[in-house]
Amino acid sequence: MSATTIDTVPVSAPPRPRRRSGRMRLYLRRFLRNKTAVVGLVVFVLLVLLAIFGKLLTPWTYYSLDFDNFSEPPSALHWFGTTGNGGDMFAQVVHGLGRSLVIGLTVSAGTLLIGAFLGALAAYLGGKPEKVILGFINFLLACPSFLLMAIIALKSGGNWIWLIFVLTLFNWMIMGRVIWQLSTSIREREFVAAARYMGVPGPVVVFRHIVPNIGSLLVVEFVVGVVNAVMSETALSYLGFGILIPDVSLGSLLTSGQSLLYTTPWAFWFPAGALTLLTVSIAFMADGLRDALDPTSAAGGKA
Repeated sequence: MSATTIDTVPVSAPPRPRRRSGRMRLYLRRFLRNKTAVVGLVVFVLLVLLAIFGKLLTPWTYYSLDFDNFSEPPSALHWFGTTGNGGDMFAQVVHGLGRSLVIGLTVSAGTLLIGAFLGALAAYLGGKPEKVILGFINFLLACPSFLLMAIIALKSGGNWIWLIFVLTLFNWMIMGRVIWQLSTSIREREFVAAARYMGVPGPVVVFRHIVPNIGSLLVVEFVVGVVNAVMSETALSYLGFGILIPDVSLGSLLTSGQSLLYTTPWAFWFPAGALTLLTVSIAFMADGLRDALDPTSAAGGKA
């Protein structure tokens, strides 16, 4: 009896499902479709690079004086001209831009951290603790915060670290209310109820379950917070309550330049242009991030 041979037909493996794009890749693709946001990102990156490496492009420092050139217009020696006492405007704008960026980023991060924690904690606790936290926030919102910031900043002698502390201390309340409103819908979710049932501490639930679920909105709030912090610092410095000489920021440069607008206009327009580019670029980025992270937005295009 001859053995029968059975032809084996190779069975092709089922086609592997196409891997779905990650969420971050989707957000990036939607962001890059927004041409205005991309322009804002490019301008912001260039400003950051200028603030970091701009001091290497000139032999002058923001505090050095050229006693042979007072109130000189822009030239090959002084690209942005000089001030009335011989200070190099390019070096001062670069330093002021960096100082304003550090203040804006630090204050926005600090206000976001405080606002996210207290707002999400109030939503998580509910009941009487929620009323107490919201009452505290409303009380601080009713206080004349700008006046208090001006007094404390003036007492600090123009120290930029104290200015960061003051701006963070009085600017987190609106962020806290926004995050509280966003968190009230999340506290009723099943995973939050399960964490409560398992006895997970409240702060852990806030940082591990509530805050990450509004993370995309927190990114937008952080970017918007940078603009608000820069404008607050500029307003205080412009009124003489912020950074004082010998240190400079864009706000303090505007303060010293506005009195010389008709005699040495470059002392005003160059820091004004840097401030405008900074705030507009961040605003464009914030709009692009808002459209990219919002699934209902048509501005970001189809996924």
